[in-house]
Amino acid sequence: MSHPSDELTREIVGLFAAINRRYSQEAEAAASNHDLTPLQAKALLAAEGPVPTRRIADRLHAEPSNVTVIIDRLESRGLVERSHDPDDRRVKRVAATRAGRTAAADLRARMPFAAEPLARLTTQQRETLRELLQLILEA
Repeated sequence: MSHPSDELTREIVGLFAAINRRYSQEAEAAASNHDLTPLQAKALLAAEGPVPTRRIADRLHAEPSNVTVIIDRLESRGLVERSHDPDDRRVKRVAATRAGRTAAADLRARMPFAAEPLARLTTQQRETLRELLQLILEA
């Protein structure tokens, strides 16, 4: 006989998988509309203001060296531009160009699942969800 908590754990893991699958499918479809990979699209969305490459890497949960390749591709397509940080010339900042901001706005419009489910939650519910997800990741 199955332990009730085991069944609950399976259900939660199944919900995580369903959320991930739905988000991934939506992100892939939106990105392909711009001839981008989902990671390139996510990097573009993270680069709307001048931000350090490290911050984009953190948002993508990727190594900065891997993000550099992604940024190179976005830059070659005219979607982002790099600049030096005025306070630390070792730091590269990345910002979306006008074309990049237009593409990012379209990506967001094509990815309602990324925002809408959380929009229905109260601030307190979102904070609680964030805390619970952080606990899971820290385990």
